[in-house]
Amino acid sequence: MTGEEGLRERKKRETRLALSQAALRLCVQRGWDNVTVDEIAAEADVSVRTFRNYFSSKAEAVAASHAERTLRIADEIRARPAEEPFWDAVVAAVLAQFDGGPPGPGHDRWIEGVKGVLAQPAVHGEVLKASVAAEDALADAVACRTGTEGLYPHLVAGVIGSAIAAGLREWVLITDLRGSVIPYLREAFERIRAGLPVT
Repeated sequence: MTGEEGLRERKKRETRLALSQAALRLCVQRGWDNVTVDEIAAEADVSVRTFRNYFSSKAEAVAASHAERTLRIADEIRARPAEEPFWDAVVAAVLAQFDGGPPGPGHDRWIEGVKGVLAQPAVHGEVLKASVAAEDALADAVACRTGTEGLYPHLVAGVIGSAIAAGLREWVLITDLRGSVIPYLREAFERIRAGLPVT
């Protein structure tokens, strides 16, 4: 990929993320059924046509934030120092995408709104589709980092995704999305690195 192509790709990802964040923000603030594609486009300061170039629905737009996080993890894995052990690089890449600092005012209300949006069946389906596509990009990053091909990078990408999902699930069950998710993600990857011993 040339520098110009890379710049275009970054701009496209930035636009996708801006639209996704606008969609999530408006749906949390107003309720799922009270937000239109036109309003999302206006919130992101783009045309409805631009929105349609990226997404077919507001559910797909909301789900894109989830995929973008995985893409950033893949980018970070590629960018970590070459001498850094592979799993150290993976854990650092993952934690960097979840370390948002302490919650601010209105956090609990925001979290409740996000949970309501993610509970929408259409959003759930789009998140699953976005996860599959993003996992392919993660596998490419693993292959690049390790010099492997075939089953291994896809297996590792699946393990990374499963570790994140398990850590997030434990965080939700124990804290109801309050406090930091970082300890739960660390524990998930520590168990993987230890070979998943029965404890």
